[in-house]
Amino acid sequence: MLGAGMLLAACGGDSGGDSGDASDLADAPVDDGITVTSTAWADNTPIPEKYSCDGDDVSPPLAWEGVPEDAVELAVVVDDPDAGGGPFVHWVLFGIDPSVTGLEEGRLPEGASEAKSAFGKVGWGGPCPPEADDAHGYRFTVYALDEKVTADAGADFGGVLGEIEEAATAKGVLVGTFDH
Repeated sequence: MLGAGMLLAACGGDSGGDSGDASDLADAPVDDGITVTSTAWADNTPIPEKYSCDGDDVSPPLAWEGVPEDAVELAVVVDDPDAGGGPFVHWVLFGIDPSVTGLEEGRLPEGASEAKSAFGKVGWGGPCPPEADDAHGYRFTVYALDEKVTADAGADFGGVLGEIEEAATAKGVLVGTFDH
């Protein structure tokens, strides 16, 4: 299956040239006051296959708390910092109303938008490390923003990540691992 091979190569290799943006955003000095959880796995444990390229490749359920009262928007970024060539961006979701406290499996909150991922497509792209690699860690980061992201739905992730970095006031991270 050519498509699966391309995804495997993409996740383990070149991240589209914008991997510095993902690293910069992950390292941004913002408050770590948001707590992110999932009913599908605990922090630093394996992500169920259902949410990966080996399963249904559906976005997992997430929940969060501790969003600052002055947040005007939330964003969710999922990346693989273990990918060769720098972090591989799996999903960028923005335009989330700050009153939203989580994501249902496979569903987007009303009004939210998705950027194009490093897979070159809009929408969720689950964990899919090269089969020869050991397990990769995946960061599910929720950001509270003090400004709205101005990018359109489907924009390339690099510009959206830059806007998130500029507006981020708080964040929380849930890590999951995945291996074939």
